[in-house]
Amino acid sequence: MKMDTLEEELSRKGFIEESIDPSLDLFEEIEKLKKEKNAIVLAHYYQEPDIQDIADYIGDSLGLSQEAAKTEADVIVFAGVHFMAETAKILSPEKTVLLPDLKAGCSLADSCPPHLFKKFKEKYPDHLVITYVNCTAELKAMSDIVCTSTNAVQIVQSLPKEQKIIFGPDKNLGAWVAKKTGRHLVLWNGACMVHEIFSREKITKLKERHPDAKFIAHPECEESVLQMADYIGSTTGLLNYSIKNEAKTFIVATESGIIHQMQKANPGKTFIPAPPNNNCACNDCPYMKRNTLEKLYLCLKNGLPEVTVAKNIIADARKPIERMLEISASLGL
Repeated sequence: MKMDTLEEELSRKGFIEESIDPSLDLFEEIEKLKKEKNAIVLAHYYQEPDIQDIADYIGDSLGLSQEAAKTEADVIVFAGVHFMAETAKILSPEKTVLLPDLKAGCSLADSCPPHLFKKFKEKYPDHLVITYVNCTAELKAMSDIVCTSTNAVQIVQSLPKEQKIIFGPDKNLGAWVAKKTGRHLVLWNGACMVHEIFSREKITKLKERHPDAKFIAHPECEESVLQMADYIGSTTGLLNYSIKNEAKTFIVATESGIIHQMQKANPGKTFIPAPPNNNCACNDCPYMKRNTLEKLYLCLKNGLPEVTVAKNIIADARKPIERMLEISASLGL
């Protein structure tokens, strides 16, 4: 395939489309390519089970950022969404960062266009800006500190009480952090489409059918859903709770990909995805699920699609991410 044709295809489709010999063992082939290219596969908990099973590291945004910062691999294949691959590139600019499908975006990141956030920020010149990692590299470059759902509360608590704070782009996470810390936060009005769509009414009925079940939720969910939860936490927090808690049944309000790890860690327990307020599989993130094992194999084989970030953005965005990692390390997170 000619390079100009390949670039056009990536621009149009977001991924390389080649015929793959059906007799190939893709798990075996990916392992071979990783060794040949000194590559590492980092996967988010929301990826499909096959990708989680082939990954060198599976985690949430904080864990993935920490791995990207310390890996000695030459190539990072990021099985996640675009902003995660950008974060890896910001932390390891000398490495090649690949994303199986460039169109694996994020509804939350899309809800906060940088040019509009810039105007929003200008209204509060005396405020420090904390942005959730689920945002574009440009937005991180406008920030003072980046956070994840694992460390957002602790990062806000680490700042002087008189410090005024803008928090974006997730209004639900921001409202939860404000409630947990007792701090006033100026919130950007953004949200994740997966976490916004859970139905309080359907969850209530599900809880009635499973009275002994624990209801666990991600803080990106709406307040009306969080009020019902037995435990609220990041994807890693939810996983750890499911392991440590003695309950046998859990209703899980976050992207359904995490259930694969919950089931692996707890073979004797039952995990029920919390129902959305319609009949679609909306607790599956369509962006996360754009990545497939086939796309990952072709991405590693061809060294494309590659995620790049402008040098000036890397320089500005790296500081708030490193500040997050420093605070997290000091707090033992």
